[in-house]
Amino acid sequence: MLDRLAVGIDVGGTKIAAGVVDEDGRILSHRRCLTPSTDAELVLAAIEEIVAEFREEHPVKAVGIGAAGFIDVSQSTVVFSPHLAWRNEPLRDRVARRTKLPVLVDNDANTCAWAEWRFGAAQNEPDVITVTLGTGIGGAVVIDGHPYRGAHGMAGEFGHQQVVPDGRACECGNRGCWEQYASGRVLTRRARAEVEAGSPAGRRLAELAALEGEPDASVDGTHVTRLATAGDATMMQWVGEVGYWLGVGLANLSAATDPGLFVVGGGLSDADELLLAPARRAFADQLVGRGFRSEPRIVRAHLGANAGLVGAADMARLKARRRRPANPAGRARVAARTSRSPRRRR
Repeated sequence: MLDRLAVGIDVGGTKIAAGVVDEDGRILSHRRCLTPSTDAELVLAAIEEIVAEFREEHPVKAVGIGAAGFIDVSQSTVVFSPHLAWRNEPLRDRVARRTKLPVLVDNDANTCAWAEWRFGAAQNEPDVITVTLGTGIGGAVVIDGHPYRGAHGMAGEFGHQQVVPDGRACECGNRGCWEQYASGRVLTRRARAEVEAGSPAGRRLAELAALEGEPDASVDGTHVTRLATAGDATMMQWVGEVGYWLGVGLANLSAATDPGLFVVGGGLSDADELLLAPARRAFADQLVGRGFRSEPRIVRAHLGANAGLVGAADMARLKARRRRPANPAGRARVAARTSRSPRRRR
C-alpha cells in the first residue's frame, strides 16, 4: 500500500545504493551512486538528494539507513566507520532535520540480516548469522526475530576478529583482521598488483575492464569474480583462497554462537559455490567438536546487493508504524519457548 512505503539507503565504503521499498520487500524505484567517502558532509548531501528525488514520485513515510560503521545503541549516531569519514556522526538527527521524515540508522550488516530474515534466505530460521562480504566484512545476528546489537550497539563486527596474529594491517588500526583475508578488498588488492605487474592474469583483468570502458586502475574484485564464474582457472583459485579464510572465520563464529544458519551476502557472494564450497570445507576442518555436533548450514543470501537497502527500509517502516515483524518460523520459536514447562527450561 502507498502509505507503507519507505526509503532504504545502504551506505558502503565505495557506493550508495537506495530504493523505495514496499511492505513486502519489493523495490519500486532504485538508485546507485559512488560514495564520497572522505567527506561526511558530501555523504549527507547525497542522502538528502536521494530522498528528495524519491519523494517526487512516491509518498514515502520513513527513511532507513544502513551505514558501514559502528552505530550506537540508540540507533542514531555513527560512532566510527573504518571506511568512511564518520566519527561520532549524529546521522539520524541530521537526516531527519533535512528530510522532515522519521529516520532510522543501523549497521549495514544488521539491515542485510534483517532483510534476509524477513524476506530471503533466513525466513525459516529463528537464529541466524549473516556475513556480508564487500569492501570489508560486516556481520549481524538475529535471535528469535530480534537483531542482537550488544550492550553498546556494536555487536557483529566480525570482520575485525583476528585470524592471523600480527598479520596484514587493517584500517581499524589492528593487524590480521578477518576482512584482510576474506573480503572483496583481498581480490581487489591482488588484481591490481597483477595488472601493475603485467602478468597474464593482470592482462586478462585489464582486457575485461577495457571491454567495459573502464581504465586499468578501476580493476577490482568484481572483475575477478566475473572471470572466475566464466571459468578462468587462476581467478577461481583466488576466489577459493578467499573462501578458505571465510570458512576459518565462520568456524570461529560457530564456536562462539552456535547458529542454525550462516547467510553469506555482499558483492563477493556473486561467486556462489566457487566461494562457498571451499568455505564449507574449511569450516568443517576447523569447527571445534566436529563430528560430535550439529553443523549450521552455510548458504548464499537471496536478496543480493539490495538486501541492505531493503532491510533498512523495512526497519524504518516498522518502527514508524510501531509494528512487530512477520516471520512465521521466528514467531513459532518464540511461542514454543514461552510455552515450555519449567522442567524443560532447566
